[in-house]
Amino acid sequence: MDIVPGTSVDGPGLRTSIYVAGCRHRCAGCHNPQTWDFAQGVEMTVSDIMEVIEENGFNVTLTGGDPLYSLPAITPLVIAVAEAGYTIWLYTGFTYSRLLELPGIEKILPYIEAIVDGPFEADKRDVSLHFRGSSNQRIIDVKKSLASGEVVTFEY
Repeated sequence: MDIVPGTSVDGPGLRTSIYVAGCRHRCAGCHNPQTWDFAQGVEMTVSDIMEVIEENGFNVTLTGGDPLYSLPAITPLVIAVAEAGYTIWLYTGFTYSRLLELPGIEKILPYIEAIVDGPFEADKRDVSLHFRGSSNQRIIDVKKSLASGEVVTFEY
């Protein structure tokens, strides 16, 4: 859909946010409903996206839409971003327990620093929360969660 370098709303510090087109969650009150359509945006190669990331030098956030609906397409990107030395945050409407069931998720989890999980719930909207829109959403430390077998929230 879009790439926004230098944003500070999708994780700590300045980040390059990559908005992936397509979402089936369709959360009421979503602040990016234009990203729901899988046909929106422009196709880009991993090299094209890496060029933008490296030009700006910021850590990366994958958001959307929901990047996990495009898991096969984002897998090589996640690996390239991590191998280039950038941290990765990922926003998804899937809960952590549900996303663990997605085929292929094991290929990207070791490269993800944090996942903001769960659908946006308008009745739980809370503008005082950092990096998430509703109180049901969690910022999960992926490496610690994988190591412990339990959800560990991210400390920033």
